[in-house]
Amino acid sequence: MLGIGGKRCRGPSSTTSRASLEPTVLSLAFVFLLVGYGTKVGLVPLHNWLPDAHAEGPTPVSAVLSGLLLNVALYAVVRCKVLVEGAVHTAIAKELMIGFGLLIGRRRGVPAVAPKDIKRLFAYSSIEHMGIITFAFGMGGPIANFAGLLHMTVHSLTKSAIFFSVGHATQKAGTQQIDGIRGLITVSPMIGWALALGTLAILGMPPFGVFASEFLILTTAMREQPWATPLLLRRIGHRVRRRVLQGAADGVRRDDACSGCRIDPRSVPVFVHLALVLMLGLWIPPYLADWYRQAARLIG
Repeated sequence: MLGIGGKRCRGPSSTTSRASLEPTVLSLAFVFLLVGYGTKVGLVPLHNWLPDAHAEGPTPVSAVLSGLLLNVALYAVVRCKVLVEGAVHTAIAKELMIGFGLLIGRRRGVPAVAPKDIKRLFAYSSIEHMGIITFAFGMGGPIANFAGLLHMTVHSLTKSAIFFSVGHATQKAGTQQIDGIRGLITVSPMIGWALALGTLAILGMPPFGVFASEFLILTTAMREQPWATPLLLRRIGHRVRRRVLQGAADGVRRDDACSGCRIDPRSVPVFVHLALVLMLGLWIPPYLADWYRQAARLIG
């Protein structure tokens, strides 16, 4: 940046900038930032808008919302946490993020009666997973941050695959109501299996990547925050009713044009995403692991 007379002005270093900030003001600012960005992330109890947005929005919007936009808001929270920890030298940012993350384990963000809308059902799953990621970044440290970054990746891939599968299923059934979507395995095997595998992956079943990241978060919590372990042991995710995937095919239209096709082209991107999630559960490429480690060190 050029100053007076064309001379280049050097700004203060990040350490000097953080040291010059007022701790009280910055702590209060982080509370408001966490509430604001936490609403966008969908943290309990700020999550009420998210299921409605998924239920009313088109399928591509649901995939982008759950797979990308929630992560962007959480990224902003993490950046603010790094700044606050460097300036305040207290655990206020860490404790607030852990607290909001554990609310997902205590209340699960789910109503007493299971949602009847299939997109709303998976929206509550996003709320749970974002709470777990927030908890991981709240703990901090190289392992927890590594696990949080991995979980962000596999959650994005899995939820985009699920919502595209749900979109195909609702087009065939003509409804988003779970009661009206039946027999996908019989009527459209590709879509049915894609939704079944996506559901298993988002539930954290091995050997998918969601299981690997959640296992890292859990084992780190057992060492760093043992009091939080019982809350994290609750299974994250929700089950789609069995008749969505099996049973009578009432109300679902058979696609005559592709009834004899072995591969439905519309399902290829879904299976590519699920294959990546499976790969990350079994093996992480070295360059990606190094990137995660470097980012984890920067987060602190």
